Amino acid sequence: MASILGKKIGMTNVFDEEGYFIPVTIIEAGPCYILGIKTVDKDGYSAVVLGYGEKKPKQVKKPEKGWFDKLKITPKKVVREIRLANGAGYKVGDALNVNIFKNGDYIDVSGTTIGKGFQGGVKRWHWRGGDGSHGSMFHRAPGSIGASSYPSRVHKGKTLPGHMGNVKRTIQNLKLVGVDPEKNLLIVKGSVPGHKGSLLTVSHAKKRPPKDAKVK
Repeated sequence: MASILGKKIGMTNVFDEEGYFIPVTIIEAGPCYILGIKTVDKDGYSAVVLGYGEKKPKQVKKPEKGWFDKLKITPKKVVREIRLANGAGYKVGDALNVNIFKNGDYIDVSGTTIGKGFQGGVKRWHWRGGDGSHGSMFHRAPGSIGASSYPSRVHKGKTLPGHMGNVKRTIQNLKLVGVDPEKNLLIVKGSVPGHKGSLLTVSHAKKRPPKDAKVK
């Protein structure tokens, strides 16, 4: 299995065997249950449908309840498809845990970044801004964005104030410094997208560093 669903618990720090101070993120991953399998012959692509987290009975709709009852699995809060090169070897009802990873593995973590609301260009795009003194009256304003005679329009891709954050991002090649199968926890070096409690997808790294690379 290449991926598993989980949620961000928060950040802390640990010391490695050499005494280095390492900031880490704690992720509670799994258990995830396979709710369905997509095949190339039937669906045109290969994937598995994963269910994660328990759902309150009053929040389950009748068609959804019938589907889970047929699978003999309690209703899950999150249902996601995970693409695979080959879904052979997996069957509906199997439970996936953090034991698909081991200490020292490199992983990719995908999540939704923290929303910042509407922000100006200085914060959103790191504009330099105008002078802060001598009556410039410019400061953090956008200023001119297009001449009247030429080109008489705003060029595509112009950085402007607007909504910031709340987008899907993937951080690649994060190193696992700890795996706790009993508590379904992954200890990841560095930070991951999202706020505490946000949904994450943890996958084996697609672009793993070479074995001789010196990664601390």
